[in-house]
Amino acid sequence: MPNVKNIFIGSPLKNESLKDEKLNVYWGLPILASDAISSVAYASEEILLVLVPAIGILAYKQLSWVALSIVMLLFLLVLSYRQTIQSYPNGGGAYIVAKDNLGVNWGISAGAALSVDYILTVAVSISSGIAAIISAFPSLLNYRIELCLLFLGLLMIGNLRGIRESAKIFSLPTYAFVIGLIIMIVYGFIKVWFLGFVPPQPSIEQLKVMEPLTLFLLLRAFSSGCTALTGIEAVSNAVPNFKEPNIKKAQKTLVLLGILVFVCFMGTALLANTYHVIPSANKTVLSMIASEIFGNSIMYYYIQITTMIILVMAANTAFSGFPMLISVMAADGYAPRQLNQRGDRLSFSNGILMLSSFAAILILIFRGDTHLLIPLYAVGVFMSFTLSQSGMLMKWLRSKNEKDRLSKILINGSGAIVTGIATIIIGWTKFIHGAWIVVVIIPAIIFLCMKIKKHYTAVALQLKRTDDELAELDIDKDKYINHVIVPIASINKASIRALRYARTISKKVTAFHVSINEEDSEKIRKRWALLNTDIKLYVRYSPYRKIIEPLLELIESEEHEYKKGDMITVVLPKFSVSSLWQNILHNHTRFFLENKLLKYKHIVVATMPLQLKVDEVAIDRYNK
Repeated sequence: MPNVKNIFIGSPLKNESLKDEKLNVYWGLPILASDAISSVAYASEEILLVLVPAIGILAYKQLSWVALSIVMLLFLLVLSYRQTIQSYPNGGGAYIVAKDNLGVNWGISAGAALSVDYILTVAVSISSGIAAIISAFPSLLNYRIELCLLFLGLLMIGNLRGIRESAKIFSLPTYAFVIGLIIMIVYGFIKVWFLGFVPPQPSIEQLKVMEPLTLFLLLRAFSSGCTALTGIEAVSNAVPNFKEPNIKKAQKTLVLLGILVFVCFMGTALLANTYHVIPSANKTVLSMIASEIFGNSIMYYYIQITTMIILVMAANTAFSGFPMLISVMAADGYAPRQLNQRGDRLSFSNGILMLSSFAAILILIFRGDTHLLIPLYAVGVFMSFTLSQSGMLMKWLRSKNEKDRLSKILINGSGAIVTGIATIIIGWTKFIHGAWIVVVIIPAIIFLCMKIKKHYTAVALQLKRTDDELAELDIDKDKYINHVIVPIASINKASIRALRYARTISKKVTAFHVSINEEDSEKIRKRWALLNTDIKLYVRYSPYRKIIEPLLELIESEEHEYKKGDMITVVLPKFSVSSLWQNILHNHTRFFLENKLLKYKHIVVATMPLQLKVDEVAIDRYNK
């Protein structure tokens, strides 16, 4: 019977297969760029949701200017992250840059901010994708959460199958979306400029000016539209996933990403301006634009379906970036070490499972509503942008002999200032709308990372042995005197097997039984007398039905002949049943006993298993 795990994620790969799992530019682009490219599907909508209710018809003119300012920031980030890729080709992105150049605390801050952003990316992308398909098929609205969790599960399984497998699965939908969007942009302008189509105009009431145009309003719109820039840093985090020369391939991927985001984001923003679509609760702006341009044709449904797929696939950027980032942090001791281990398919499977779990929790809490999740979205990524650019700036300021030093200082310095201002704007304008949650969570993660590092440092210091100490150490010089105790509940196959094993590791073996009444004590003594053994049996009465305390009293008593420096090995008999439900039927005293005894450094705990199988014939004979 094939392994269920292998059916879903495939057979395990050898370590040597890792080189075959690397990406080239054209496979890497859709995987790492899907988040940024897909953001154009809702970035313009988020800007209009802020502007239209406030300033009506004036919103469309301001949309173009807000979109242009975001695009300028995009190009600055592309230039900046090209330098990050060149200087830090081992991955880790903002975390490594900030840690190396600004200090450990700033590095952990960047890592925590990016981790939160990646989790939100998954939740927002999947929720947006489902919203897009609900726009075309409104009857699915009642199943929004279930659909979100279903696609999250499919993404998780796809990524657990490995880098190359996920590239094959997720690349074609990204290209399909980009091609469809470019066709819509080109045909949308041709239809108005050359074919004489006049878009239907909304009523004056719908576009009535309600508030004055203020700087704060424009800043709110800017902060909402900045979701189009999330995912830009993913390429710098995943440089090790590219084939050699990985630096050049990663840089080329980043430039192509910037070009695609520019074309798609500015194109949809100008279309929204031209067709004067008004954001709706039940239909996305992109859906309304496609409906105006293509009508109820197959092309409209192509746009909606590919939009849904790319928005869901956008989460794949996080599935690529988060496990790589958290593995680098784990290697430095700021996250659990298990997150630095590759799974059967050479992906960081523990990181993938962790990301999926947290994203599922967010989808359930916010009920898959994109507009509730968006305010939480951009704070973390822009904080990491700022720390990354500041770290690179410090690097160039210290590197006196660096080639093109001044231009690099100018690029990263400008990036640090602009993204720093954007971070303040986003945090300020979105704080009361939910961004405060992220502001609270990031310091909590930083605190947790520091606690994890402190634990690993304490463990390392206590386990450490220097080369000189190893050279002087004589393992055979001072051997432990080993006293073996076998706790037994009754005299049966499992306890006898444990006693036999105890004899193989020491001559000082004793059996120990805790009774709760005199009848039980007498019964165990009678059965023990039938055994042909010189192993001594100690029976202790426990009026409060405790087991561990009487055992510890025996170990420390003179009767047991234990001396300081000796070792105690407690051999615990254990029988294993064939199924989980049968296991539930038995008490697990052994587990609690083991958990308590392992706190003592002079006590070794060993488990002696005995596998049991159901024999239906024997059961029938016994019952008769």
